[in-house]
Amino acid sequence: MTQTNYAAPADFIARSRPALMAGVVGVVLCGIGFAVAREQFYRAYLIGYLLWLGIPLGSMALLMVHHLSGGAWGVVIRRIFEASSRTLPLLAILFLPIAAGMHSLYPWTNETLVAHDHILHAKSPYLNTPFFLVRAVIYFACWIGLSTLLSKWSLAQDGGDVNAARKMQRLSGAGLVIYGLTITFAAVDWVMSLNPKWFSTIMGFLFMGGHGLIALAFTVVIATALARRAPMDHVFKPVHFHDLGKLMLAFVMLWAYFNFSQFLIIYSGNLAEEVPYYITRLSNGWQYVALGLLLLHFVLPFSMLLSRDLKRNANRLITIAVLVIVMRLVDIAFLVSPEFNSAGANLHAGEDAVSSAFVNWLDVAAPLAIGGIWVAYFLRQLGSRPLLPLREPDLAKAIAATGGH
Repeated sequence: MTQTNYAAPADFIARSRPALMAGVVGVVLCGIGFAVAREQFYRAYLIGYLLWLGIPLGSMALLMVHHLSGGAWGVVIRRIFEASSRTLPLLAILFLPIAAGMHSLYPWTNETLVAHDHILHAKSPYLNTPFFLVRAVIYFACWIGLSTLLSKWSLAQDGGDVNAARKMQRLSGAGLVIYGLTITFAAVDWVMSLNPKWFSTIMGFLFMGGHGLIALAFTVVIATALARRAPMDHVFKPVHFHDLGKLMLAFVMLWAYFNFSQFLIIYSGNLAEEVPYYITRLSNGWQYVALGLLLLHFVLPFSMLLSRDLKRNANRLITIAVLVIVMRLVDIAFLVSPEFNSAGANLHAGEDAVSSAFVNWLDVAAPLAIGGIWVAYFLRQLGSRPLLPLREPDLAKAIAATGGH
């Protein structure tokens, strides 16, 4: 293999097989859980799905930011972003279990309950099953459309299309607006409507910040693995990981800012419609989860990412990246699980003794099933194109600045 074609290492792409096997194991466990604890299966699946959906959506958003702003940081990881965003059709298919389990997840799907609750009845023109599904189709159509066009024009650029960069830049401006709007509505539909009597105007921003953070963390993991192999060992240098570390630090602070802003506004407002959200999450064991998020999702990553030496050391930066990914799962679970089990965070209550035994397994099995399948597909997408955009005008400058070829 030469260093000039920048093909993905075969041994790295071959890791799609063990990833797929892990996904199959997760699917089997989920199948058992579905049989004995169906409602808990849907809840665990929603958490796992939202975790993995954040990576391609955050990657697509950061890709569009790069097309608008430029910079060496985005050139060397652009193909990772593109490969990730091309997995959105798979995630559209993986959304089907959530659609099938709506009646186990969302109380507003219960027509009897809606008929006897004036608040739910007033919200029924928006919160109803047909419109919910139509909106989901619109979201995925927008996301897949954006990722398809960006990927298509990136490939055209490799073929010599001199106008491709301008097309991607123009699309990215409108695309970021579309992304922001669709994510806001999707966050309301898929998470906030779990408790249809509660509302927050910042929920969309919480998800956008989380998407950017987990996308960067995942990219650090992939970039570190590629930097240990030819041909990317001649491309990735400490300065690139320094840039990624600084971006991670920015998104860690952004996540903390959005969450603190929501807490402060609800606390100071002290409205009966809003405060139960935090009363639930600050009692019965959930307060320890909240403390863990504060320490491990903000304080520790923030403190460590302040170090210049750590950000320039890929082997140390990847540790923070893995921690961030794990804490993203905890954060999403913290958003979802208390709506179904406000009595305590130690163990979800099952319908019977048998189902209770599978509850904790489902909390691991669902993310494993979705993640294994998604990672396998991502690696296939990553291997389908050169690891660098070979006709990108800024490519030579991005590589030359680090001593590459």
